[in-house]
Amino acid sequence: MTNEQTPSMLEKFNQWISESITVKLASIGILMLLLLIPSQWVIFMMEERESRAESSMEEIFSKWSGRQLLSGPILVLPYEIEKKETMEVNKRLVMQTNTYIEKLFVLPEELNIQANIEPTILHRGIFDAAVYQSVIQHQVKFQLPEESKSGIKVEKIRWKDAYLIYSVSDQRGISDLPAITYNNKPLQAEPSQNIGILVERKLAVNNYDVSMEDSYLQVDKRVHSTGFKIPLNWEQPSDISGDISIHLNIKGSEELFFLPLGKNTRVKAKGNWANPSFDGEFLPTNREVTDSAFTADWKILHFNRAFDEFWTQPEKKLEGGEFGLKLKIPADQYQKSIRTAKYGQLIIMLTFLALFLVEVIKKIRIHPFQYLLIAAALIIYYTLLISLSEQTGFNIAYVIASTLTIILVSFYSRTFLSTLSLTLLFAILLVSFYG
Repeated sequence: MTNEQTPSMLEKFNQWISESITVKLASIGILMLLLLIPSQWVIFMMEERESRAESSMEEIFSKWSGRQLLSGPILVLPYEIEKKETMEVNKRLVMQTNTYIEKLFVLPEELNIQANIEPTILHRGIFDAAVYQSVIQHQVKFQLPEESKSGIKVEKIRWKDAYLIYSVSDQRGISDLPAITYNNKPLQAEPSQNIGILVERKLAVNNYDVSMEDSYLQVDKRVHSTGFKIPLNWEQPSDISGDISIHLNIKGSEELFFLPLGKNTRVKAKGNWANPSFDGEFLPTNREVTDSAFTADWKILHFNRAFDEFWTQPEKKLEGGEFGLKLKIPADQYQKSIRTAKYGQLIIMLTFLALFLVEVIKKIRIHPFQYLLIAAALIIYYTLLISLSEQTGFNIAYVIASTLTIILVSFYSRTFLSTLSLTLLFAILLVSFYG
């Protein structure tokens, strides 16, 4: 007669652990919590690649020429002003009249701008940046403000000292000498680091926050006073009504913006670029974008802007009202990859759930280490995705990376799934997860 040995408490406990569905679910849950760490590392890696791409573009911009904001021209009229002041002479207070020179800044009555933009793409490693060369033609007319509004008498204006100022945010972009004419007579321009006004520019920079669904805009404000001055050598008040033409060859990077300085401002821009982004505080009244080129027209009145037609205070800051276009390269693979990686835990959870159901229904033993290896493959998928997307674009990279990952995990699952039909079913589920 054979004596059957009764299982010990330890053996019963081990058997309960190996067969308990609750323990299995708990171990899978703990494993998923641990996998949050490498999943977050992958997202950080993607953000670092996006930051590297942006820094490479900025490096190209710094060597070519930066984003341009063109503001001008503005007419500057020096005038005499008399002030009565109390002076001490021989220990006596004497009232005396002194003459000072101040400046009247006048914005154009009519400002017509035609911009012909020739974009090109520069490369640094695997990263691309959009730059451009442009020809900017201005037709300008001024009108003297009424004395009742300005408080300045015409006879007090020093017409021979009148000059124009023109603000260029990055002077390195002036690729040829400005050609300026007044009534068809050529004028000379001189560069200046302080033209007498301040122009504030708002730069909107895309930043991605992993705690948010979308990217957000961080506004960076920069003030500049660079540009050039144009002496006019006028002789009489009627000279202000003459025709002024300014021809500029400007190069820049990614953006070309203008300020609506005219009482009536009209801008016509065209270029060979299929993906322009019209931005700023004013959108074009008319636009046409084809597969290879674009045209856009703006018409802005002085009612729409945030500054006066004339002023006398020095170093006045012009802010707000800028408008123009951006030459964007369709390279959104980083944000798409980050958004895809945010769903990584969901893909892993669904995969684990499918394996768990197979394990429970078919009574197949799957070791936790096998769960871990499959999860590792699903996480490495995202590094493959970002690597390929930098070379081929997101859509193609997604197809390739998903296909390779599904094949890898499916072949590995064949080692512990009992039948080929189960393996094919598991592969179909993976396709639906990534589809």
